[in-house]
Amino acid sequence: MAVQFERVTPILPVRDVRAALAHYRRLGFEASAYNDTDEDPIYGFLVWGDVSLHLTLVPDLEPARSTTACYLYVNDADALHAAWQAAKVDGRLTAPADTPYGLREFAHIDPDGNLLRIGAPITPNSR
Repeated sequence: MAVQFERVTPILPVRDVRAALAHYRRLGFEASAYNDTDEDPIYGFLVWGDVSLHLTLVPDLEPARSTTACYLYVNDADALHAAWQAAKVDGRLTAPADTPYGLREFAHIDPDGNLLRIGAPITPNSR
């Protein structure tokens, strides 16, 4: 029997797991600490439908030097961008733009320097 990969879960480094959980909760993720009884958890989980991201504590993380990135495919980049913009969370949010490779994309850089690129296929009704 050949082994098949079933899913992938990026692990994002953060300086404060509780603060990062609150940040992503405001963006719409279900967010929980590995052990919610810990005052300062060292690991966290983010879930949105079938997509999951993990958070790990890296106390000496320098956000300006972070090279962590992941790409999330969605069905409507503009709607998600509008929701995230309305959430007024810390970090940076770029405007959605069409790409030459057929995706409408935007990016969010969280307060810990993690880059989330979001993309949806361009369709005649996507804007």
